[in-house]
Amino acid sequence: MSASSPPIPTAVWRDPLCVIALGFGAGALPKAPGTWGTLMALPFYVLFARLPLPVYLALTIALFAVGIWICGKAGRVLGVHDHGAIVWDEMVGFWVTMSAAPSGWLWIAAGFVLFRFFDIWKPWPISWLDRRVFGGFGVMVDDVLAGIYAALCLHLGSVVLAA
Repeated sequence: MSASSPPIPTAVWRDPLCVIALGFGAGALPKAPGTWGTLMALPFYVLFARLPLPVYLALTIALFAVGIWICGKAGRVLGVHDHGAIVWDEMVGFWVTMSAAPSGWLWIAAGFVLFRFFDIWKPWPISWLDRRVFGGFGVMVDDVLAGIYAALCLHLGSVVLAA
């Protein structure tokens, strides 16, 4: 949780949508909630990776859309637009990163590192969106864009290594 995020009220844990937004509790860990949230995305990715690509992409888009709603609700309950404990956006951002990724644990690890890099660094226009777009869409969009940047790097790396 970031230094600017207030404590998590206990009422949050009684709301299933908030529990999902907090990455099933991963976002409530005291240090590096975004990293913990991304780690929480890994077992789901292992399951999702078995799906045909069109189904994987449709599921990721659906989870992004649902994320707008649940992250917006969690922000209202927590009283902070993008509370540090909200990590559903990191989960979806990682799934975006891994879209059509090569299989294997090395690629999963590379995707994890690349996504965290872009999510933390926030190059333009991620930083611009992070500062100017609010609500559930604002929470989600910068992480999805970080996931797209990471996916492009991951795929470029796979092409270079295959050559």
